[in-house]
Amino acid sequence: MVCLGNICRSPLAEGILKAKVDSSKVIVDSAGTGSWHVGSKPDSRSIAVAKKNNLDITDQRGRQFSVSDFDEFDHIYVMDNSNKENVLDLAKNEEHRGKVKLILNEIFPGENVDVPDPYYGGDSGFDDVYKMLEEACEVIANKL
Repeated sequence: MVCLGNICRSPLAEGILKAKVDSSKVIVDSAGTGSWHVGSKPDSRSIAVAKKNNLDITDQRGRQFSVSDFDEFDHIYVMDNSNKENVLDLAKNEEHRGKVKLILNEIFPGENVDVPDPYYGGDSGFDDVYKMLEEACEVIANKL
C-alpha cells in the first residue's frame, strides 16, 4: 500500500487489509513515495478513524518505498495517479511495472480514480477514505 507520506491513506489500507487476510499467508505493508514521515506514527486522524472501525494502526511507522519492494511484494497498490507515476519511475523492468495498481481500480475497474488525500481536509475526509479503502480491500482480500 503506497501513498505520498505514509501517514494517512496507506496506513489505513494496510490496517484494513491486514484485518481481512490470514497473516501467516499474506504480508501486508505500507510505504510512502516521500521520506518526510519515515519513522512516524500514522496521522492522528487515521488512527482515530481506524479505532472507530475497531482497528489499531498505532504500531505502524512510516517508511519510504524502495526499489527492493518490487522483489518483496507481489502486488503494489498505490492510492493515486501521482503515487503510481513515482513508483513506476523506480521500476527496473516490466515485471515490476506489472505489480503496480491503483487501489480503487479494484472497485472501479479501469477508471483510474484517486483515493483523495484527506491530510488538509477535515475528519469527514478520513471517514470517506476509510469507506473507499474498506471496499477496495474487501475485493483484494477475496482475490488473495
